[in-house]
Amino acid sequence: MDPTVARTAMVAELEKRHGLRPGPLRDALLALPREVLMPQAYVRRSEAGEEPPRWDLLDWSAPQDRPELLGLLYGGDSVLVQHDGEPLLGRAGGTRSGASITSMSTVIGLTAEMLDALELAPGQRVLDVGTGTGVTVAVACQICGDTGVVTLDRDPHLTEAAAVRLEHLGHRPAAVCGDGEHGWPERGPYDRILVSYAVPHVPVALVEQLAPGGRLLAHVTTRSPSWPGLAVMARTPAGQIEGELRAVEFAHRAGHGMERIFLDRAFRDRISPEEGEWTQRSMLAPPADDDRGLWLAADHLLGGGLVRDFSAEHLTIGAPACGSWLRVRPDGYRRWAVTTSGPRDIWHEIQTLAAQWRAAGSPDRYRLTITTNGQQCVSSPCGRMSWLLSHPASPSLDSK
Repeated sequence: MDPTVARTAMVAELEKRHGLRPGPLRDALLALPREVLMPQAYVRRSEAGEEPPRWDLLDWSAPQDRPELLGLLYGGDSVLVQHDGEPLLGRAGGTRSGASITSMSTVIGLTAEMLDALELAPGQRVLDVGTGTGVTVAVACQICGDTGVVTLDRDPHLTEAAAVRLEHLGHRPAAVCGDGEHGWPERGPYDRILVSYAVPHVPVALVEQLAPGGRLLAHVTTRSPSWPGLAVMARTPAGQIEGELRAVEFAHRAGHGMERIFLDRAFRDRISPEEGEWTQRSMLAPPADDDRGLWLAADHLLGGGLVRDFSAEHLTIGAPACGSWLRVRPDGYRRWAVTTSGPRDIWHEIQTLAAQWRAAGSPDRYRLTITTNGQQCVSSPCGRMSWLLSHPASPSLDSK
């Protein structure tokens, strides 16, 4: 397949599945040759559970690699671009064994949705936090122009490669290496800031670098990857900060140094129809998957540590720290079989919180306020539900 045909098909899929509309963003994605930004990519060759894992590095300059690489670049999934923290420029193709993949692109559907929410426009000053493969900053340059665009990453190999490859596309933004959560005040303030990895709280330094009328987007998550939120921070023309935390289905991966919790294979294998301390029949329905405002609140208000097994046929949640788990499956007309195990009664916790959430108006968007002492408070519109995000060790500011 020709790259132009592949790009057209990718954009058509974004229109169909992610609501991409005609306009500058669509035009930029349609014009962006991803093979220039990602001329090499890894594909895993080892089976699940096989040790050590093995990857092949595909190279656009090798004609035999192009068909498979083209499918990776325009298929919509994440593209694996860095193994074990290696430099990206000057690599030889071939097989890698052991270690792990240390950088990959964001799935293009999520990238398109975030860029659409930014509402980029010509002449805006943009800070792209988390350079990665350079896709986001390339779109920002295409729409806004290079002059006011800065891309920032903690990995010098990523910023170096992005700068070289962006120049091949005719773009010369400021590509700098540093701590993303500190921003880059030398080129601020910014009209738009996008954080391309999930954080436990909104980086206050980035909020301080917003220009009047500016907007910041960052996914907020706990150690659990199951129920993220999208923080939308704005500085009004008068200079006040307004914030909102929106429950979302998908989010960026957690940033460097954030330890995540998962249900490993052994834990999931223990959750079988034959096991569990006790099973009850309940007339209370489990919360729906699209009750995302509830699940977001549960992630923060139920003490943390809960992880959902989205691969399971029915609602399955575990608490790896204590070994507790919950499984809920239909059991007749408006009846559910609820099986639990371990010291935590996860079913009772969720149903109690669900009642509070419904009493609060079933919100899926919450106010996000940064206080003068740096606390970040999330509250429902009516004020009946609230919690604090993890306290940032950075300067504070007033917000509305």
